[in-house]
Amino acid sequence: MNIVLHQPEIPANTGNIGRTCVATGTSLHLIEPLGFSLSEKALKRAGMDYWKDLDVHTYINFEDFKAKHPGAKIWMATTKAKRIYTEVEYGPDDFIMFGKESAGIPEEILVEHEECCIRIPMEPAIRSLNLSNSAAIVLYEGLRQQNFASMQLMGELHRLHWKEG
Repeated sequence: MNIVLHQPEIPANTGNIGRTCVATGTSLHLIEPLGFSLSEKALKRAGMDYWKDLDVHTYINFEDFKAKHPGAKIWMATTKAKRIYTEVEYGPDDFIMFGKESAGIPEEILVEHEECCIRIPMEPAIRSLNLSNSAAIVLYEGLRQQNFASMQLMGELHRLHWKEG
């Protein structure tokens, strides 16, 4: 799967999302302008030592992104959507797009892709969830629908072993 961040502003969020992408075998796509430099310490700190393993791509703008991924299925996460993120079927090559922390995905883009807009339910008094939390919530639903293909499903203890059976 693929995560797309449209003009992200906070390096720690992007770093956290990058780490989640490495953990899930997901590609990260960043649409400029970015609110930080890709060499920023905060970005690397949040992504820990996984950033070097991240499959990351950058684009000048949304039109550049669309031109490089013609026909791509792009789910757009927004608090304004009619459909809940669990009501759609995600494919292994789908893109899940999130907007910048202060404003989300521009409404000009959303109205052109209404059928692909999804939201995470939350209490009405809350404006939005943290960007990295939102990306993880929706991404893991997409991966769950695909039975976590290629992912390790059982963990191992460090010193002891799980009982068999």
